[in-house]
Amino acid sequence: MLSRVAERLYWSARYLERVENTARLISVYDELLFDLPRDIEISWYNLIEIISGEEEFENRYKVKDERNVVKFLLADDSNSSSVLSSLKMVRENIRTTRDVVPEEMWELINELDLYVTSNIKQGINRSDRHSYLNTIIEGCQKVIGLLAATMSRDAGWHFLIMGRYLERADMNTRILDAATKLILQSKKDKSVRLGQIVWSKVLRSQSAYLDYRRTMRTSINGAKAATFLIKDAYFPRTLAYCFSQIRESAEQLPQGENNIKGDIDRLSNGHYRIESSHDLNEHFSEYLNDIQLDIIKINQQITENWFNFHLAD
Repeated sequence: MLSRVAERLYWSARYLERVENTARLISVYDELLFDLPRDIEISWYNLIEIISGEEEFENRYKVKDERNVVKFLLADDSNSSSVLSSLKMVRENIRTTRDVVPEEMWELINELDLYVTSNIKQGINRSDRHSYLNTIIEGCQKVIGLLAATMSRDAGWHFLIMGRYLERADMNTRILDAATKLILQSKKDKSVRLGQIVWSKVLRSQSAYLDYRRTMRTSINGAKAATFLIKDAYFPRTLAYCFSQIRESAEQLPQGENNIKGDIDRLSNGHYRIESSHDLNEHFSEYLNDIQLDIIKINQQITENWFNFHLAD
């Protein structure tokens, strides 16, 4: 497989995952604000901080309100991580790799792109936003389901897997960090109530609520929720699962043992002790930041290993 084809597959998976994750994030944040007691206020601008988009946002908008934040995340062409921009990148990457993916994938991507573009006002306006975001999430899952059911487990598949799960791991750490900081910034007399609501929404943002209850067999609290989303080996949106999938796919490719396997093992064996919600503090944020830096490093290693030269056909 040519390195340029491998790279386009990898990035198409990353961008598609980014589309779904952004839609999930906005949808759950909408629900969070609706469920919060009136005496607890949080800002929509937190979503900009989650994606590290402060500079880009502030270059474009003067007011940090709901409409501008949602517009930036969904429809802003100047934001390379917006749903609209990410989906355009998916479409362009798949257009140039159509001979190595199921032919129906091109049709599904075009349908999703047309829906997102034609109905963008539904996402910006609160009244229709929930339905709009759900349709985006379902559209992404249709593509993932198609790939799982019809794509050969060859090199192209493994590049898609690495892209998907690296992007998913990155967003997981960002959501965990944002939840932790949100609770730390609240007043002590409100942090318990806020924590229960926030961690419930964090689990729902990952479609992990029922699996958490079934696995942990306890009510929702920050320490248990964070532990589950980091360490559970079986749920497909946890850090442990994401890293295991990246490792397995890397091992199936030539050059797969160059650095990446060792880094994944080190990440998987890394440990931050969470015994109670008191451990979700500034040190936990530093731990998550270190993981994000390692994710950047793994992306760089993937690029150096496979995208800077031609693989044998």
